[in-house]
Amino acid sequence: MSKRIGTHNGSFHADEALACYMLLQLPEYKEATITRTRDSAELEKCDIVVDVGGVYDHAALRYDHHQREFKDTFSDKYSTKLSSAGLIYKHYGKQIISAVLGYGKQSDSTESQAAAVELLYEKLYKGFIEGLDGIDNGVNQYPSTLTPAYEENTNVSNLVKGLNPWWNAEVQNFDEQFHKAVALIGGVFRNKVEYYGMSWIPARTIVENAFNSRFQVDPSGQILVLDQFCPWESHLYDIEDSLLAKDTPKPLYVIFQDSNGSSRVRAISAKLGSFENRKPLPASWRGLRDAELSALCGIDRCVFVHSSGFIGGNATLDGALAMAIKAISSSD
Repeated sequence: MSKRIGTHNGSFHADEALACYMLLQLPEYKEATITRTRDSAELEKCDIVVDVGGVYDHAALRYDHHQREFKDTFSDKYSTKLSSAGLIYKHYGKQIISAVLGYGKQSDSTESQAAAVELLYEKLYKGFIEGLDGIDNGVNQYPSTLTPAYEENTNVSNLVKGLNPWWNAEVQNFDEQFHKAVALIGGVFRNKVEYYGMSWIPARTIVENAFNSRFQVDPSGQILVLDQFCPWESHLYDIEDSLLAKDTPKPLYVIFQDSNGSSRVRAISAKLGSFENRKPLPASWRGLRDAELSALCGIDRCVFVHSSGFIGGNATLDGALAMAIKAISSSD
């Protein structure tokens, strides 16, 4: 007989939908059926239970988080209480990541796969799962005294919530809609894992090489040149946190080739996700293009500088490097 995953019936949320999806990725639950009930006798028949039952007991495979005494977090580094998604991810996340990425079936070394899983395990929690935990447990993302600048209802938790049958629907088929929710949030989760595992992880080596060779590019050590474009920002901040002393000057610019073969100079953000830069390109260059820009800054073959100063371009790598070097010493 196939195994049974138990969760509650009635209205559903993103956390148990994702918890069920993640379990279905594991070999032992790949063929499992989902039983939605609050009947304790039926839940007893289930092999594993999430988000219902009033019990958190890993040994018994029971993962509810609604108990008054429940205060568990992902680790000591986090303060957000876990939801059922966080609980399943905390205990099975590494196996789930390996299953989604097909690790163990490829030619990659076991050591490199294990290192990637460790990195992804933390990255996916911080960048995806914790948000679901916070929303489900009613943890404010920012002080409640702040008024948002706009309404935002496009997050995956809201999309899952919207799949619940309408209060005035003639037929309220919660189970059918729940399976749609599992597929929806599961697809988002799988895409995240595949992106981080197949695109984000390989980029780390490129960023590390650029960081380690930065003094060969310029004596200031404040310019990084990527061998090829890749998602670099989050890697750079991680590398800086682990390798740079607090009083060491941080890199200011990253240079990479764009899809047209030109080179870009990107001012590094003050922090990840911020529109503020550590040192924008000079104000006098901003909004200018081509010959006018080249004449002003004294560097041949300039292409543009954005009006905000966060990025500029030159037809050649040497030209982009010259722009970055001049920008470092500019007081403009």
